[in-house]
Amino acid sequence: MTQLHTPKASRNQETGRLSFMASVSPPRFRLRPRGGVPGATSHPVACTFSSVPAPKKTVRRSLLVTSAALSSLALTAPAALAAPSPSTSPSPSASASPSPSASASPSPSASASPSATPPANMSSVGGTRLGQPGTQVDLGSGAPVIPKDITARSWIVADAESGEVLAAHNAHWRLPPASTMKMLFADTVLPKFPRSEKHKVVPADLAGMGAGSSMVGIKEGETYTVHDLWLGVFLRSGNDAVHVLSAMNGGVDNTVKEMNEHAEELQALDTNVVTPDGYDAPRQVSSAYDLTLFARSGLQKKDFREYCSTVRAKFPGETKKGKKGKSVRESFEIQNTNRLLSGDSDVPVYQGIAGVKNGNTTNAGATFTGVAERNGRVLLVTVMNPSKDEHNEVYKETAKLFDWGFQAAGKARAVGELVPPKSAAQASAQPGANASAGQAGGGDSSTVPRTKAAAEESSGGMGIAFAITGGLLVLLAAAAFLVNRRWPLPDLVRRRPRP
Repeated sequence: MTQLHTPKASRNQETGRLSFMASVSPPRFRLRPRGGVPGATSHPVACTFSSVPAPKKTVRRSLLVTSAALSSLALTAPAALAAPSPSTSPSPSASASPSPSASASPSPSASASPSATPPANMSSVGGTRLGQPGTQVDLGSGAPVIPKDITARSWIVADAESGEVLAAHNAHWRLPPASTMKMLFADTVLPKFPRSEKHKVVPADLAGMGAGSSMVGIKEGETYTVHDLWLGVFLRSGNDAVHVLSAMNGGVDNTVKEMNEHAEELQALDTNVVTPDGYDAPRQVSSAYDLTLFARSGLQKKDFREYCSTVRAKFPGETKKGKKGKSVRESFEIQNTNRLLSGDSDVPVYQGIAGVKNGNTTNAGATFTGVAERNGRVLLVTVMNPSKDEHNEVYKETAKLFDWGFQAAGKARAVGELVPPKSAAQASAQPGANASAGQAGGGDSSTVPRTKAAAEESSGGMGIAFAITGGLLVLLAAAAFLVNRRWPLPDLVRRRPRP
């Protein structure tokens, strides 16, 4: 398969700023190698800045040695030193709303249609101001004002690397997400299957799709690679491709369950998944805040970055009989429906755009999450349901918010943050994290020496073991703090406007 305008670097082994971070995706269930499609080619696009080098190997090596030492001590240490058992709280079911204790928001309405106004009390995840209705912004000296012609019900502008929310409007309003829900679908399912794996489509794979669903053109009885299917998901927003991948993943119900579980891990507590493709359904909701979390998590995966930034590609067609009786399978071109990436008559390609996903349904209206880079800064913008009824309005408003964000960056003060996944937050909250935070900020650096001195004064060998273990925990907590206070993105594919 020949792909056009597909980033070459995004298919490389994970390198750069995220090479040392653990993935927040669910673990793969199949121990199979990942690999590209034989014969595939790509055309790199000019980047606007060079990649930032990964941390020095000596830092990673010291962390590995420390982890190994701590593990060996854990084998002989008393049970009191054991890590706490994981939470036994149940994961959300396919139809259950997020836990009310985790969010101040009311449960999603049984109706698929959103209310006309945002609720007075919304989730405060990421900061109390993000739970307040209306526009939240803290302009510093020299920061431009928010564009007045933004009509979306909900939107957010955030720094993709630091996680700072620069401005937001009804960020936690639970609304129908349309096909932007496919970002969560991809972040959940994409790591499970190698892109070269093939699947022959049977009628059951395509059952249950909603009337009028967007399609890439998958045919029963034809065989497709996983790579083909993901191109269909991202470029054409193909619900047929989503259903085939869901069938490979144990069915739609299982996939919905895993998506809800992954949303909970990401602390996307406004989200309730009912259909994996984002098709309108009762109680299916998300928010601008949660969609931004999905994009931020997905963009750390090289395949996700490749697919969401691909402008056009060749897709396998139907097998037909040739002139000499031989079976011939031709292909046809598909183009990304993200107009900031592919352009349109009234929307130019946005400078620095690198994905992510768009959507449009009756109840959701137009929705979009995009990522773009300019002058070394990477921003995420999500826009949900503009009220202005103009062609490509969701992209026009997104572009205006990107422009504002790049001008306001470094001037506007953050009104909230994109929270890390539960696992990352728990790691930074382990014992000793406060002490390590003080050291990282230039505080008292004598914590570990004092701990060792106290151990030497104790009469028993177990006291020494406790002290050493405590010191190691402090070091690991310090490393966790330094890693998780920023959640950087790897080098993205940046695009310049077409001439």
